[in-house]
Amino acid sequence: MKSTKIIFWTSTILIVLFEGLVPALTFNTEIARQGVSHLGYPDYFRVWFTVFKVIGAILLILPRLPRRVKDWAYAGFTFDFIFASISHGMVDGIADGQTWFPLVVLAILMVSYVCYNRLLTGSRISAGSARVPGLSM
Repeated sequence: MKSTKIIFWTSTILIVLFEGLVPALTFNTEIARQGVSHLGYPDYFRVWFTVFKVIGAILLILPRLPRRVKDWAYAGFTFDFIFASISHGMVDGIADGQTWFPLVVLAILMVSYVCYNRLLTGSRISAGSARVPGLSM
């Protein structure tokens, strides 16, 4: 259980840094503007991408939120990484490193999600209840 917590917090903090802190600090730079326009998105997407990334990062890092809220944050980041990879692949080609980097970050996100679910299930079992909502009839 302790190693699962360490892996969970390490992977989650990496996601929060990549998707919460860095975009919040750099969204208004010229490089960010060029990156969004290079992919063919309107400039206002840059702002909304940043807002939703920061909100998602906050939701991932906050403890004791309802599971459904965290699941939506994980789903949002999953869509973000998949579509970022597709966007870069369509514009720059699949040989470009920017096409594959979002999938690497997606793998880190999946590690966080798996550990989150293990910790959630483990805490329920240790509390005396092995029932997982939505799976029992």
